[in-house]
Amino acid sequence: MTLDKLPLNQRARIDNIRSENADIEMRLREIGFAEGDKVEVVHRGLFGGSPLAVRLDGIASIAIRPREAALIEVHPEAADEH
Repeated sequence: MTLDKLPLNQRARIDNIRSENADIEMRLREIGFAEGDKVEVVHRGLFGGSPLAVRLDGIASIAIRPREAALIEVHPEAADEH
């Protein structure tokens, strides 16, 4: 599953960041996304769901476009992992 498909308020862990464009991948890493981090989509924009407001490691809030979120592979956490 990718971050853009993650239901609202569902916690997940980042598995991988994939992009054919190394600059985009590097930019996502520079703003804080990394394998093993916990993420949660807390809001979707009103028009077309853009941007996504993402909580990173329960601390930082980051706004990204759905097409960028689609490059971040995640796996949802079970309820007992919260």
